[in-house]
Parts: sequence; structure tokens; C-alpha cells
Amino acid sequence: MKQSFIGNNINRFTETVKDIKGKLFSKTNNYVECYEANEGLEDKALKDKGLKDKNKDTVKIPPFINLVTFNRMGLTIKNLNNILDSDEDFELHIIDCNSKDNTWDYIQTLNDKRIKSKTRFTLNLGPIYPLNYSLTKRKPGQYFITVDSDTFIKTKNWIARFMEVFDAFPEVGLLGVMRDKPYPRYLPPVTARERDNINYLELKNATVGVDLDFVPGQLQCLRPELIEEIGYWSEENGYGDAEISPRIVHYTSFKAGYLTTVEIDMTQYIGCNICQGRDICKLSKSVSSCFSLSKASNYNESFVRKHGWKYRETFKEIEEGKRTAYCASVHDPKSMENHFYNQLWASENFDYYIKNSN
Repeated sequence: MKQSFIGNNINRFTETVKDIKGKLFSKTNNYVECYEANEGLEDKALKDKGLKDKNKDTVKIPPFINLVTFNRMGLTIKNLNNILDSDEDFELHIIDCNSKDNTWDYIQTLNDKRIKSKTRFTLNLGPIYPLNYSLTKRKPGQYFITVDSDTFIKTKNWIARFMEVFDAFPEVGLLGVMRDKPYPRYLPPVTARERDNINYLELKNATVGVDLDFVPGQLQCLRPELIEEIGYWSEENGYGDAEISPRIVHYTSFKAGYLTTVEIDMTQYIGCNICQGRDICKLSKSVSSCFSLSKASNYNESFVRKHGWKYRETFKEIEEGKRTAYCASVHDPKSMENHFYNQLWASENFDYYIKNSN
């Protein structure tokens, strides 16, 4: 399956870094194949729920939830349905990164007023590209939640659990949760904080280069004021949750930590016989499943081996005053104009996934 795909699209993957860079930083190309927006419902929903204050000067905006899919349709259906099986208010934005199974077909069947956009990219450019694409769509003052497609949130009213900690601790900018089954539970050094019977675990060190000394990214929520300070996840080093935690802890006015009242499950495989998407799945299971497609296309570990040096170099540049804690994004041209941005590093990172993970 993978060999035939590459064989039929060989010209696409023989582009030079210069070609990729030219496309990435072009104002007319963002690799969006399909974009479906649920426009015009925000104001009506806010009025219906009585969220505008008497002066109509401020609006309580439901949090933005970002969910990115890449194959593994079975897990995506289970976990996404679980998010939608809730009466909490949120704005959900779904991105599919060129899945080769029927994930996009399933996404198109979803009909929920809280789904504000459905986007499909022509290529998978790695995990940071779609994450920052979503971040550009966040409204001013809106909390930003990112959920991995392999994360099943077991706790009901989990958004309210996040918000009560943010309300009690104005200094907290980033909250996440521990990884769970089938991964072993693990906590880096933390300090327990409590205020008005509400508590969280503050990340103590966030040491650059120390394994797992960060808040993992399978379920994270960012305070809007923090986003103003840090901008985006770093496209230049591509390290995701491993880079954003130390950047927050050491170079912003905010703290990062763990929520203790939300439980998750991170099951990595669902059998075809119990998959909720088996009726729309067109894969030949005897040849490949959505999980084998996902495994064959996962190049995160090899990316770190090849480009991991940029992670340490980024923090070295911050220490030397060559850059600030604010990271710009290819999706936000103004941010690249106003802040240091290494286009070569970013284009190399995106190019690595384009050539290997599609």
C-alpha cells in the first residue's frame, strides 16, 4: 500500500528543500485540500445561552478544542464520539492529515453544532503544522485545548475541571494530564499546589534535555494570556510538548502543571470486529488495517534522531538573547515578520514528514 502510493506520486517527493520552502511560505498554499466551516452560529449560540453580559462588552467564549487525525479510524471514532457525547460547551475543530484509511469519510458524517470546522490536508507535514494551523483560528480570549486522537477522556465534565484550576490559579498557563494505559503512569518532579480546596501539580524543573520532564501533550489546555506570550508551538525544532513546557516555565510569567481530577485511557489498538467504523471501512484487512497504516507512517522517533539537535539549539539561542520565548508560525505571516523565525529549519522539518510520512 505505502509503496504503491509513493510510486504513483514520486515527483511530489523529489522536491528540493527550496521547492518545499517556496510552497510552505507562499501566501496561496497551505496544503488545505478541503475546508468545511460551520459559520454563523457563534453569536446565536451565545445569545441563546445568555453568555453576553448586560453591557454586551464582553463575551464568554467556549473553549477551542483541536483534534488532529492521521489514520487509526477505529480509535478516532471511539474517542471523538466520546468527546461529542457531552453536554459541555466547546468549539471543536477537526483536521485530517491525509489519512489513507476512511477517517475523512467518517469525519464528514459528523453533525454537531459544536463542530466549527473540518479540514483535510493534502499531505501530512508532521504534528506541529496542523496544531499551529488550528491555533491561528482561535478567537482572542479563548482557551485552547488540544486532544490527541488516541486519547479517551473518561471523566465527565472534564472541561469544567480544567477551568476551575485556571480560575483558582491565575499564574497557571498550561495544564495537562498524566499518560495512562497502556503507558506506565509517570510524573516528573512536581510540587503540589492547593488553593480554596482546588489543587494541581506544578511542574518543578522542566529541564531542557531531560526525558519526560514536561507536561505530555495528549490532552492539554492553554490559557489565552499565555498564548499571547509564547505564540505557537515551535515549528523550527518540532519538539512539541517537550519544548513548550520548558519554554513556558523558564521564559514566561506562567507556570505549567498536571490536573489531578481528569482520567484518560490511551488504548492503542481496536480490533476490526469491534470497530465502530467497520461499515464504512474500505481497507483490505488481510493486507493492512488502519493501525498498520498508522504505524508504517509514524516517523516521530526518526525525526528526533535526525533533527533533535534543533531543540537544544533553540534554547541556546533564547539564553543568548538571539530569540524570545515567542515562536512564530508559517500560518501567521505577521508573526514571522515581527519575531525571529528560522525558515530553513522549519522547512526541513516539514519536508522530512512530507517525504517519509505520506
